[in-house]
Amino acid sequence: MPNSNAKFHRGGREASRRELVSRSLQSAQHCLEEHDFGTAYAHYLLVLNLAPELKTSVKETFQFTLFKWAEELDSLARIQDLFNCYEQALELYPNDEVICNSMGEHLFRMGFRDEAAGYFHKAVKLNPDFADARENFYRVANWLVERWHFIMLNDAKRNLTYLKAIENAVHSGCSSVLDIGTGTGILSMFAKKAGASCVYACELSKTMYELACDVVAANNMEREIKLLHLKSLDIEIPKHIPERVSLVVTETVDAGLFGEGIVESLIHAWEHLLLQPKPKNQEVSARDYGRVIPASATVFGMAVECKEIRRHHRVGMREVAGVCLSNSVQFFSPTYAFAGSEDTVEPYTTEKLSRIPGGYIPLTEPCQVMTVDFNDLQELKSLATRKPWKLSLPVTGGGILDAIVVWFVLQLDDEHALSTSPSEETCWEQAVYPVQGLPDYSVKTGDTVMMEVCCQDCYLKIQKISSLTSECGMDFSDRDNTLSLGNEAELCNALAGLQTTSKQAGSSQVCVLESTEIALLNDVPYHECFKAAMSKVLLSLNPSKDLQSMDVDGHGSGINLQENQNKGSLDEAPDPLYILDVSEGFSILPIIAGKLGPVRAYSSVEKEQHQAALNIISEANHFPKETLEFWLSHLEEESVVLQRPKSDKLWSIIILDVIETSGLIQQEVMEKAAISRCLLHSGGKIFPQYVLVYGMLVESESLLLESAVQGTEPTLGFNIAPFINQFKVPVRVYLDLSTLPCVPLSKPAELLRLDLMNPLLNSPSREVKVQICKSGRVTAIPFWYHIHLDEDHTLNTSDESSHWKQAAVVLDEPIPVQVGDELVLDVQHHKSNISITVKR
Repeated sequence: MPNSNAKFHRGGREASRRELVSRSLQSAQHCLEEHDFGTAYAHYLLVLNLAPELKTSVKETFQFTLFKWAEELDSLARIQDLFNCYEQALELYPNDEVICNSMGEHLFRMGFRDEAAGYFHKAVKLNPDFADARENFYRVANWLVERWHFIMLNDAKRNLTYLKAIENAVHSGCSSVLDIGTGTGILSMFAKKAGASCVYACELSKTMYELACDVVAANNMEREIKLLHLKSLDIEIPKHIPERVSLVVTETVDAGLFGEGIVESLIHAWEHLLLQPKPKNQEVSARDYGRVIPASATVFGMAVECKEIRRHHRVGMREVAGVCLSNSVQFFSPTYAFAGSEDTVEPYTTEKLSRIPGGYIPLTEPCQVMTVDFNDLQELKSLATRKPWKLSLPVTGGGILDAIVVWFVLQLDDEHALSTSPSEETCWEQAVYPVQGLPDYSVKTGDTVMMEVCCQDCYLKIQKISSLTSECGMDFSDRDNTLSLGNEAELCNALAGLQTTSKQAGSSQVCVLESTEIALLNDVPYHECFKAAMSKVLLSLNPSKDLQSMDVDGHGSGINLQENQNKGSLDEAPDPLYILDVSEGFSILPIIAGKLGPVRAYSSVEKEQHQAALNIISEANHFPKETLEFWLSHLEEESVVLQRPKSDKLWSIIILDVIETSGLIQQEVMEKAAISRCLLHSGGKIFPQYVLVYGMLVESESLLLESAVQGTEPTLGFNIAPFINQFKVPVRVYLDLSTLPCVPLSKPAELLRLDLMNPLLNSPSREVKVQICKSGRVTAIPFWYHIHLDEDHTLNTSDESSHWKQAAVVLDEPIPVQVGDELVLDVQHHKSNISITVKR
């Protein structure tokens, strides 16, 4: 009887379980119908815990419920609850690539890039064909493992120079080594190979630390190199390392030398982690003293003329497509706008001058800006407190003063040095300090370029750049910062000839734009093309006499426009046409539209400073106040930008940003186009109406070196490539095809059409046959766009005047080809991402 009772109880429990599971499934379905995703999610958790055998059958519905509930939690800022839900879901489905990818997306949006990369990487490993996860991983890989890692590891000269300097130090008695900012761990492995008895390495980035662990283990040094997931400033003795070391090696330098924090980290190292420095001018054994590689650095500077730098940092005209840019608005790029502020903003941009479009012209000879001894603690400490000093560069060739370019020579030891000069074959870029705010940028032979130099907030700052004409005869080169002047008249003459970059006085509106936004403002064909295309649409929609006198050719007057509109108001004023510009960043297209007749133009710019600038420009062009409005101020929910202008009105033109400046297609642009088509007036248009993608086959060793580590040869036999190449991405962005070192192996070919007005013409995939016109190895497929506003007005993103850059797909393996061969390209378009593969 006891056995019978047990069976009866087990049977009863099983029946109760099945009943509870059934009721919970019904409740979950009912909650989904009511959009009560939180309760539905709780029911599914109960079901899956009680009935694991249902995992496969309810998987898709559970995923849908999880994602909807996560969106709701995100909107309510219940972040911890959101992550708890994902952790519960991953306990139930630990190998579900869709859940892993979604978890990564939430983490990435919240700024947890390291953690997001882990989930994206896992999702790709679970399903290499999962396009969403693959594209997410590529996007985050650019953040986590910056592209310069590949370039530097492929620089065999740089690696060999460091190896020899480290060998010299170790052989001279430096037996214990600390590698600060180890990255892949290559300098630590150099130290171990050289014979150091104790090697420690620290790395702050979680991704790079884990990568270094894998690299060190793969090279059989995991027991000989101690890796620390720490910032060097947080290392303590004996907690992390047992005693002070005799050698610190580091390459925590950027194009401006100090931007990676090398001064701060070396001050801390000398005070807390290194043995005392070797006394100068004394012949003693190096064994008992500390030293640093690199030992010192010399910084050089030069004034240059460069059209490409100029068009990204100075607005070069006062009128664009008939729109007057008011003198009351002063445009600056961030490097200038924050130069004198207390904000810690990188005071320079970087460029590889040897590949800059249009090249550059030196206006002065290279001049030594400063030196720094990394083995002198007092000198390092004095850098931050040192008062700014003046520097003068005699002009040796006339031209336009566009920038001060800076590079350095890194002296690793007495025998070995690395130069980042633009005239050297180097993996380094140069630091560029654009010149802005001068009334006149022209200089001639005999003039002097003046500047102020200081080291502040871990940056080398060059500011207050000015030019002094040769007629003044004034000497600024004295070291005491005093002016050697003969008399008061000479002083007045000198001051009259001095052009400084101090901000203009008066009530000018300062408008800080990103360099890409300034390049866009300088793109004349872009604005003229939009003007002509908008004129065509507006004329077709309202061919009234008011629109007949539109300022189509750019010669009309804003005053006449206002007079026409005022005159029209005496009769029956025509209904205005509505135009919405939702392009990214600062755009004057709504103002250009406002010049074309009775329209209501809406701008989607968000920054108050940008809105103020657009209002001033509108007033300068005599617009009625209602002509330009800011769309986001009309919306209750900013995330839903694409809405009707009014309950009874539709848009005549919607301007979408289709191509990023980087050369990629904007995220979710096709989804935005689908919504926009539903909001258009009959006869209204989306700009652009369609886009054609063009590409060609090239051989480019540079693109290979910039995209992946090429075997063990450049890394001097160490096995690093398989590990860091996990973070390579197939598409290189921000390219300038005009200066890219490459050999074209085919003619340009149309790869894909993206139609925003007629989606039936779109195809998610296409095969394209490309004829080889030159023998070689296909290593990459650069691509660019022809942006068709309509059939008559087209923009080419590869044009010299274009503000857009180009992109390229880099092949995993080069393909040898002969003249006359034909390759078939498989072109895929998925969620605004283009993939191009070669079919064998």
